[in-house]
Amino acid sequence: MATTIRAEAGPLRRYAPLLGVALIVLYCLLPFYWMMVSAFRRPSDQFDNSIIPRPFSFDNIKDVFKEGTGFGRGLANSLLVAGTVTILTLVIGLVAAYTLARLDFRGKNLVLAIIITTSMFPGISLIVPLLKLFIDIKWINTYQAMIVPSLSFALPLAVWTLTSFFRQMPRELEQAAMVDGCTPAQAFRKVILPLAAPGVFTTAIITFIAAWNEFLIALTMVQVKEKQTANVIISQFTGAAGRDQPFGSQMAAGVIVTIPLVIAVLLFQRRIVAGLTAGGVK
Repeated sequence: MATTIRAEAGPLRRYAPLLGVALIVLYCLLPFYWMMVSAFRRPSDQFDNSIIPRPFSFDNIKDVFKEGTGFGRGLANSLLVAGTVTILTLVIGLVAAYTLARLDFRGKNLVLAIIITTSMFPGISLIVPLLKLFIDIKWINTYQAMIVPSLSFALPLAVWTLTSFFRQMPRELEQAAMVDGCTPAQAFRKVILPLAAPGVFTTAIITFIAAWNEFLIALTMVQVKEKQTANVIISQFTGAAGRDQPFGSQMAAGVIVTIPLVIAVLLFQRRIVAGLTAGGVK
């Protein structure tokens, strides 16, 4: 009887994880699929509940890019802000993480704890003091008013992640490079940095996605449409055709904003997974 129960439980035990994964994937992809379906419906069919748009229409996408919406400029602004935040985070984070991983000084663990603790503050609690500061230094309606706060949120995670990568690399790598004639800076650039590429790449992708999706700071600090990011413009979108409830146009804009991130993650998923797992193993 025990053998029979074990035989019946075998298929269930084998397919239960697959079923769980399928449910998770469905849960994650269903909102994005519905957003795409809504984007490709005709404006007159925006409240239709069919799972496939019939007839297929590009009217909503055309409305998004019509003159006066500012969506194209918003995409360029989002790319500028997210790209700048990513580059600055990597440059500063690499130097700080390598220093924390290689130098021994009193209070190093306390410094790491303080760095990671700063990322735990909710962003909305910093909006009012940042707004007052930026008004005083005349940074309102500037790109740096979006870049600097995003950088402060991205750096702690970058430093923490990269520090774990550099710590797992043996010091003998730099020593061997310096024996061959490299300076410490050359050893870092030619030996350590290439080996840390998975971690650097993962940090870059996570930072870019976070900066690309940032909304609250961009909404608060910038009121000039020419400098607003795509996310803010979508929230203020009223429809190029004058519709009172432009759900279709907002869905189309959401698809356009999301697709680059989806493509990037699909193309580089192996590097992302390698970067997330390599730092946790010694």
